[in-house]
Formats: sequence, C-alpha cells, structure tokens
Amino acid sequence: MNLLKALTEARGAPGFEGEVRRMMRRELQDHADEVLYDHTGSIFGKKRGAADAPRVLLAGHMDEVAFMVSEITDDGYLRFKPLGGWWEQVLLSQRVEVVTEQRSFTGVIGSRPPHVLTKEEREKVFPMKEMYVDIGAGSKNQAAAWGVAVGDPIVPVCPYEELADEDTILAKALDNRVGCYAAVEVLKQLNEGSHPNEVYAGATVQEEVGLRGAETAPHVVQPDVAIALDVGIAEDGPSEKEKNKPKLGGGPLVTFLDATMIPNTRFRDLIVETAEENGISHQVEVMTGGGTDAGKFNLYKRGVPTVVIGVAARYIHSNVSMVSRQDVDRMVRLLAAVIDKLDAETVRYLCDYR
Repeated sequence: MNLLKALTEARGAPGFEGEVRRMMRRELQDHADEVLYDHTGSIFGKKRGAADAPRVLLAGHMDEVAFMVSEITDDGYLRFKPLGGWWEQVLLSQRVEVVTEQRSFTGVIGSRPPHVLTKEEREKVFPMKEMYVDIGAGSKNQAAAWGVAVGDPIVPVCPYEELADEDTILAKALDNRVGCYAAVEVLKQLNEGSHPNEVYAGATVQEEVGLRGAETAPHVVQPDVAIALDVGIAEDGPSEKEKNKPKLGGGPLVTFLDATMIPNTRFRDLIVETAEENGISHQVEVMTGGGTDAGKFNLYKRGVPTVVIGVAARYIHSNVSMVSRQDVDRMVRLLAAVIDKLDAETVRYLCDYR
C-alpha cells in the first residue's frame, strides 16, 4: 500500500492540493493514455476502451480538512480558520504542520492544562475562534522572518500505519486519499483487459469547502455516467453497534441517500447486482447529513447518472482516521466490474425515463 501511504502523508489543504496532484500526475501518466486538467486543478487520466463512448467519470478528491492562518499575534501565535468541517472537541493539543512557500513548521494547537481550568471551563467545548497554533515563534517578527504568513495552509500530522490485525489502516486524510488511490488502481486493472467505454479516472479539488472542483471537472470530461469515490461514516463504535450500519471490514459502501443527492436508482441497483454477481460483500449507506462530489456531477448539463462508491471510515474530519484494507481492495474490484458493464446500451437504459 505504498501509494496510499504516500498519498495520505502528503499535504493537501483545500486550494493547496499541489503536492497530491503531483503524485496523481505521476501515477496517471504511467497508466493512462492522456492526462487532463480543469482550470481549478482537478486531474484525470483518460483510458481508451473498445469504444469512445460512453464516457465514465471516476473521481476521488485530493483535498483534506485543514486550516488557514488568519492572524499572527504579537507573541508569535497563529490564529486560524477552518477549511472544511471540524468539531472543536477534536482539536486541542493536536500536532499540525504550517506549510509555507519555503518550508513547513510543526506546531501544536494550544491548550491549557486542567490544573488552571475552572469546573465550568472543563465541562464546555472550547471554541475554535479562541484557539491558536504554537510553532515556537517568540514574536510576530520572528514568525514573519521564518516565512510564515496569513493565508498559509495548516494540515494535521499523523503518520500512516497498518495496525496489528494486518487489515486496519490508520492515517490522516483517508478522506479522501482512498478515492485518489482507488482511481489509480482501477486504471491499473483496466490495463490488463478491454472495457466497452472510455474511462476518466482521477480526483477533484476543494470538495471539503463546497464541492467546487466537482462543478468544473465535468466540463473537461463531459461524462455520460459518473461514480464519486469517497469514504462514508463507520457506525461500529461501542455505543453505535446496530444491525445494517456501515462498519470496517463489511465491504465497499454504496450510498443510497445523502444531503446532496439521491442516486440514479437504476445505476444504484446495477452496482448492487454487480457486487452480488462477483461475490463482493457490500454495505448500504443512508444519511441525511454531508455529501460528496456526486452532488455536482449528477447535475451536469441535462443530468448524469451518478452513484457514490466508497468505504466505511472511522473518525473522519479529525487528525486521524481508520479504514479496512480489505474494503479498499474490494472497492477497486467492484469498480472494475461495474466499468465492464457500462456499454452504450446500458448507459442509455440508465438515462431513459420514458
């Protein structure tokens, strides 16, 4: 899993995805016939098949939840604004990197020890607007001399690790470097055989701040059908165990509902049938909060049949998250099997509401 390790450890705040994009470019150039970009920074590898239509879009997103420096105090501390959705309770005392043009600086989100807190302070969630990052600078001038400036991105720090069960992967930014990884791995598999369509596999930018790359990317690809590659929320903690809820190790997720899209039901059913035909265990996700790039893909022009395929993940939108390696492998297998079915006749059926 060296590629997934490298992708998760790369720094890719929304709007600052360059490091991840360079990795994706290198991989796509090795496995695609052509590499395409939009003007916001999204990137896709084109893989020709037996026919030049339909066009199939597979897209993860390169960005991760992060922060931006909004102020440097006279004492050298950094105030920040969120890039993406954060819950304040997961932030204090976490290690972060401030990424400048010349180098990066390790810092910590400052917290006060419990010894000096009142009872009321200990029982409330500390607001983000009162937090700061400490990089060891003694003054605003020193931070400026180091090259730190307002507008610099701040990303979480968490090394990639495979845990003792030899299946659970722990890392930052699995939301959504898993999707980036899956897009590349599917292209590799397509090199081993033919497929009845033209595939565009890659990743968008700025998903975490409003699905922005997903609005521009379809104008480059002009897809006939689209699959967003993302993670969903694992609900398998000790207080969450319910039947039929997404869990690590249960297979790839097929999203039936989220806040941005109800998928094309024929396409959704095709995914489920394909999983069952190939003996790939799968799970269903139904949630009313959150969304993915699919929310924009499906609204392109007259509408594009779109689904979300992903894996369950624990602790997303924090410094660290977990996924199952088996789930990721099964996700890639399922995607390859679905692509093999998406010929012109099938896609016409998905689009035909008469």
